[in-house]
Amino acid sequence: MENRIGTRPIIIAIDGPAASGKSTTAKIVAGKLGYTYIDTGAMYRSVTLRVLRSGLLDALRRDAGQVAGLLRDLTIEFRGDRVFLDGEDVSEAIRENLVSREVSFVSSLKPVRDRLLELQQSMGAARGVVMDGRDIGTVVFPDAELKIFLVADPRERARRRHAELAKKGGSATVPTVEELEEEIRQRDREDEQRTHAPLKRHPDAVVVDTSILTIEEQVAQVYGLAVKVLEG
Repeated sequence: MENRIGTRPIIIAIDGPAASGKSTTAKIVAGKLGYTYIDTGAMYRSVTLRVLRSGLLDALRRDAGQVAGLLRDLTIEFRGDRVFLDGEDVSEAIRENLVSREVSFVSSLKPVRDRLLELQQSMGAARGVVMDGRDIGTVVFPDAELKIFLVADPRERARRRHAELAKKGGSATVPTVEELEEEIRQRDREDEQRTHAPLKRHPDAVVVDTSILTIEEQVAQVYGLAVKVLEG
C-alpha cells in the first residue's frame, strides 16, 4: 500500500455497467492510494440475496413497499476483501448468477436505494475513499473530486463474467457467453431505464473504455487521473 499523495483526501467515484471492471479497478486504485474501497454493487447484491432468501421476490414485483421490512435492521460491513450481511460472510453467495439476474430489479426499488444511499454517504463522509457503482458520481457523491465512467463492449463483458463463473464452478455449471451477453444487455437496459437513479454518466466524468485494456492498463489510467487531481 502506498502513502496518500497530497494532503487533502478526495472521493473517487467509479461508475459503469456490469462487468466493465469497476470493482477490480477501484479496489487496486484504493490500495495504491491508501484509501478505503467501498463496493456499492456488493451492497445491492447483499440486499438482493436477502430478498431471495426471504422468498418475497415475486411479492415485491407486485408491491415494492414490502421491501421495507427486509431493510429493517439491515447491516452490511466490509472487512478487507470480505462482505458481511447481518454478520454472515456472503462474499461468494452474492456473486451467484441468480443474484446477478435479480440485482437490477431489487436495486431499482426506491426504498432500497434510499436506505443504501444513507449507508454509502455515511461510509464516505470522511473522504479518502474509492467507491464504485452505477450512481456514485450522479447521486451518491456528485461533488466527488474525480468521477470515472468505465465502459466496455457487451460481448467482452460477457466473456469476463463467464471466466469468473467458470473459475468458481466449472464451465459446465454456468451459462454460455451468449446467454450471459443477453443477460448483460438486458441488465444495461434495466439500469439505464429505471426511474430511480438510472445508470448514466455525470457530465464531469472521464470515460475509460476497458474493452481492450488489461486490468493493469485500466488501473494505470485511473490512478494517473487520481494523481493529477491530488497534485493539482
